[in-house]
Amino acid sequence: MAGKILLNSLERHNSDLLPKFRHALDRVLESGWYILGTEVDKFEEAFADYCGVSDCVGVGNGTDALELALLALDVGPGDHVATVANAGGYSSTAIRAIGATPVYVDIAAESMTMSPESLTQILNPGIKAVIVTHLYGQMADIAQLLQAANALGIPVIEDCAQAHGALGDGRKAGAHGAIGCFSFYPTKNLGALGDGGALTTSDTNLADKLRRLRQYGWEKKYCTTLSGGRNSRLDEMQAALLRIKLPLLDAWNARRREIAHRYSIALASSQLICPAVPDASYVAHLYVCRTQNREALRQHLATHGVMTDIHYPIPDHLQPAFRSPESISLPVTERCCEEVLTLPCYPELAEAETRQVIDACLSWSP
Repeated sequence: MAGKILLNSLERHNSDLLPKFRHALDRVLESGWYILGTEVDKFEEAFADYCGVSDCVGVGNGTDALELALLALDVGPGDHVATVANAGGYSSTAIRAIGATPVYVDIAAESMTMSPESLTQILNPGIKAVIVTHLYGQMADIAQLLQAANALGIPVIEDCAQAHGALGDGRKAGAHGAIGCFSFYPTKNLGALGDGGALTTSDTNLADKLRRLRQYGWEKKYCTTLSGGRNSRLDEMQAALLRIKLPLLDAWNARRREIAHRYSIALASSQLICPAVPDASYVAHLYVCRTQNREALRQHLATHGVMTDIHYPIPDHLQPAFRSPESISLPVTERCCEEVLTLPCYPELAEAETRQVIDACLSWSP
């Protein structure tokens, strides 16, 4: 048997960049300025330009970004926010953290992102905001979702934590809704060497609120003019590292798409349900296939040296901590959560390893 293929390898991903990282960190250390300085300013400017928006606001992590986006849109205790239940619980965590209530929307089976038809069915004036997750690096049907929400004047937040650089209708993820929320967790398509996050918007008033909310609600130092603020800041070291990686993002995304393309073509006649052949709307953060015999396939792949994971096995509305006594019907969400399996897909995956994954999948018979 060939060698073990990891689901991801940050050691490979960052190895060639270590000299540049060290130089950048030395620059920050020597500056004597470690929070909200030049590095953050320059990264925010570069990332806003990359996403095609006027403003970027760096924060501590992606979940903070979601919370602050909700607060900036005046969502608070007792309000209702529409979201999906198959995306790892991050939007649900942010919604509950500010005292609001998630209202779950079923997904489209093909993309496993929010279904516009299902959103239309649950939308009403009592919904204060909609969080649309571009899951696994696949853009949701953002045009249709925006149309449904805009008809009722409901703002849309894009959860772009897995979709850095994905294109929909000619614009990048994070440039469609009122606010885009990003995570720079190390395994993301654009990942830091620790936690980090950002918000994107072309609304200057929202950008001003977000900047105040990330730092105690201050308008100026020690002068709090906005309630709900907290301490959530992208630090100078992470910003310096992200500035090195950002110019490489498109090439990394192209390589991810190339691997995903090979998988989807080669496995089209297999027993697996695979993502469609990718275009620019998909940056292959995760390559997630589906099968009704997931555990059998996972064990088979493990014996062939292919490591896998499940993103995500338990939908939010069935989590033990939050399970509601009320009946929530999300049939597509629940079926997909029972079937999803993630295969290795990252820029440094070698051709021989890609072939090994394909061969292992093709050799499986349920």
